[in-house]
Amino acid sequence: MNYQHLLVQHTHDIFWITLHQPETRNALSPDMVAELAHVFIQAAQNDAVRALVLRGSAGFFCAGGNVGNFQSRLQANAEEGEDPVVSRNRAFGHVLQALTALPMPVLAVVEGAAMGGGMGLACCADIVLATDDARFALSETGLGLIPAQIAPFVQARVGRRVALRLGLSGERVSGTLAQQLGLVDALAADSTALDALQAQWLNRILGCGPQANRSLKALLSRDVTGDPSLGAWLDDAAQRFAQCMRSEGAEGIAAFRERRAPSWSTTLQAADVARLHGRDTASSSSAPA
Repeated sequence: MNYQHLLVQHTHDIFWITLHQPETRNALSPDMVAELAHVFIQAAQNDAVRALVLRGSAGFFCAGGNVGNFQSRLQANAEEGEDPVVSRNRAFGHVLQALTALPMPVLAVVEGAAMGGGMGLACCADIVLATDDARFALSETGLGLIPAQIAPFVQARVGRRVALRLGLSGERVSGTLAQQLGLVDALAADSTALDALQAQWLNRILGCGPQANRSLKALLSRDVTGDPSLGAWLDDAAQRFAQCMRSEGAEGIAAFRERRAPSWSTTLQAADVARLHGRDTASSSSAPA
């Protein structure tokens, strides 16, 4: 697929996805949402992918929904009784579900701002990195709307109390405060430092067994508080542990004893990160369809 709204690279066993509509501050147009849906499917179907990274181009993560498209939604004709506003809104929810269901670690790297739907994308990531001066907001209520599709993912990330605080006030919080609220995991001073921080976290992930990471994500996708049988949850955990022990675990233990890096370990530099997000080139790239 030739992506028009994203820069997509697949290298180092990582999907590097850069939202790339700088003229709208990477706002989530229907076309961009469709491209995100496609690339998430591609990543999910590739067992060799060890991580997926989301970042925005031109020093800005995502301005949220494209307000310029809202009026066209109201004017669109319903087909076969389906409300076009409902269907467009729900389409983004499907993308968020696909993002949270990805089997590999997902990083969101935020500079500039993550507003509305952009904050929703960040909340679906396993690890969120940001600059100190990044801005996060649930901006929908200021427009008389609600953060509909992103609400459950925001609540899962920061809890009901913080989700209500941000949603009911439209408060814009800095990267520093976002870290205090549990939205951000680690901070960098600026975009250049963010490249280095991103490389550091990816190197940590690439130092872990790729199948072990996938198995852990699947295990933690279960809601232990809602599971009627904690024993069943722990039975599943024991089976997954045994599978790891008989596969990657053998290599990991041998590497530990021999004081060497395991066979899956890879190292990235900050310059690699910048290049793969198109920060040193104006050209775009596409992943294979």
